[in-house]
Amino acid sequence: MKIATIVGARPQFIKMAPVSRELRKYFEEIVIHTGQHYDYEMNKIFFEQLNIPEPNYYLSVGSGTHGYQTGEMLKRIEEVLMEEKPDLVLVYGDTNSTLAGALAAVKLHIKVAHVEAGLRSFDKRMPEEINRVLTDHVSDYLFAPTETAVKNLYEEGIREGVYLTGDVMYDALLYNIKIARKKSKILRELGLKPKKYLLATVHRAENTDNRENLKNIIEAFIESSELIIFPVHPRTKKCLTEYGLIKKLEKADNVLLIPPVGYLDMLVLEENARKILTDSGGIQKEAYFLKVPCITLRERTEWVETVEDGWNVLVGADKLKILDAIQNFEPSGETYTYKFGDGKASKKIVEIIGEQ
Repeated sequence: MKIATIVGARPQFIKMAPVSRELRKYFEEIVIHTGQHYDYEMNKIFFEQLNIPEPNYYLSVGSGTHGYQTGEMLKRIEEVLMEEKPDLVLVYGDTNSTLAGALAAVKLHIKVAHVEAGLRSFDKRMPEEINRVLTDHVSDYLFAPTETAVKNLYEEGIREGVYLTGDVMYDALLYNIKIARKKSKILRELGLKPKKYLLATVHRAENTDNRENLKNIIEAFIESSELIIFPVHPRTKKCLTEYGLIKKLEKADNVLLIPPVGYLDMLVLEENARKILTDSGGIQKEAYFLKVPCITLRERTEWVETVEDGWNVLVGADKLKILDAIQNFEPSGETYTYKFGDGKASKKIVEIIGEQ
């Protein structure tokens, strides 16, 4: 069996790594990298650190509007699929690469498998929500990470081809955290002591493209007076500069701006943070896996389990709520339900594919 894996953004490389390792034991895999967020050189470190094979195809789509990106990817992915004729296309998560890959495959009558199926934030203003829903409705195999995801699919009438597998990001974290602890020197390089700093990431369009939201978040960081390590996403930096906020941050004694870091360094920064502030879905989960309190800079989350268990609090871009959570939010520590599986999701996925 020949399987085409389609990825385009850093979280997808993390999800792909454990699945790809299992897949290649039994099947031929070709990797199509759309270049949705970064050029290949910028994220080569992820491929090297995660031991992922180099992409067979790099499509260089780059950034742009959602319509432009999705359209260009659809066109270029279709050309590759027509040439390679895979038996199955594997897509991950909820990006424009996910949707474009699924649409290109289904229109060529190639079966589609969606890893991380069934997630819902129930907020259709989020482009990721549209991508998730549409991808699920054209997929043949829906690999759901949690029981909540399975329930969401059932409620939308999707009952065929749904499998509860657990979360591949948990597989990736269990595999990589040991490597990260040995290899990463990030704490020493930044002069950080464990649990003596907060870690922040901001990259979602709902925050970066909204001047008021970004201003509130940045002001909360500065006014907290806590030491905050802030790896700045390129798009976030561009928006901070445009809105005249970057100088405010650079002058702040308590906020340390650093360039984006590799996956292993990020895991170590997350594990040793006292709290994490983020609008990233993946980091919310990693915080939960590592039992680090998470303050989510969004009104809603698709990872409701992290909130239900009390390890994650949703504050949106409300300055007072952010400051209050920095000061006062503490998980009880009593609830931790392992709703994301046993760290063997990748094996289950490959077994299911092999049985078809």
